[in-house]
Amino acid sequence: MYDCIIIGAGPAGISAGIYAARSSMKTIIIEKGTPGGLIAKTDEIANYPGAEDVPTGPALIERMVKQAKSFGAEFITDTVVNGDFSNTTKVVVGENNTYEGKSVIIATGSNPRLLDVPGEKEFTGKGIAYCATCDAPFFQGLDIYVVGSGEAAVEEAMYLTKFGRSVTLLVRKDKLSVAKSIEEKAFKCENLNIMWNVEVESFEGAGILGAMNIVNNKTGEKTKIVPREGDMIFGVFIFIGYVPESSIFEGKIETNRNYVVSDGSMKTNVEGVFVAGDVRVKELRQVVTAVNDGAIAAVNAGKYVESLN
Repeated sequence: MYDCIIIGAGPAGISAGIYAARSSMKTIIIEKGTPGGLIAKTDEIANYPGAEDVPTGPALIERMVKQAKSFGAEFITDTVVNGDFSNTTKVVVGENNTYEGKSVIIATGSNPRLLDVPGEKEFTGKGIAYCATCDAPFFQGLDIYVVGSGEAAVEEAMYLTKFGRSVTLLVRKDKLSVAKSIEEKAFKCENLNIMWNVEVESFEGAGILGAMNIVNNKTGEKTKIVPREGDMIFGVFIFIGYVPESSIFEGKIETNRNYVVSDGSMKTNVEGVFVAGDVRVKELRQVVTAVNDGAIAAVNAGKYVESLN
């Protein structure tokens, strides 16, 4: 019987593990893959306070895992497939084992929705990005392309004009899927261009992104986009939505558009079940907000467990 079962070993889950284990809770962190979540795929962490001497996302995660283990948190590799939160004893079912605990913290994260075209996965982090706040400075003075037509895509494209030599928004249809006020702002944004009725077919390169193949879905005209002469690379930011890892909790806790709903204490609508990180309804999904969520969730999970005694 664990005091706290944490599902997910990204920054939110590990932070929760550090706080839970340090407060003498018997803590387990269950992760289906390599700890780290999205930042495990990030070459450089530039905007996390105090991380200037940590060269990569994996290096930062390695430090976090080591710290959590030093306080007694147990890491288990297993894929959670189900759970029963209806009783005081919470049951988490994995492919390998079943785990019982007094409290549960859901920190399963979310993943960017992919275009699912050839070369996308290969060049993620090597020219292709999904977070303007994280990666915009890497493309300072270069040509940048943004794929998407919703509010996130348009707002991120406008933000990227602060960094890129030029920013081009690639839109599948002949209009933007945004409020009129945002559309007007985008049209007036200096250095922001828009290509209508285009779709990405594939990405190419040798080690880093070297070309993007697009097609006009009305005319069939194909275009190969390559770095401008003198440039080694160009940037592609994909903003077509996120997919929260919450499907296994469907019907067990309250969600909104598949994101887990919580209050400021990270409490869900189920007693003893908390949430942290990108899987919850929130405004900003960054490492710094994830670790904040994890700390709050663990502290309140501790208070809940104490109340059971």
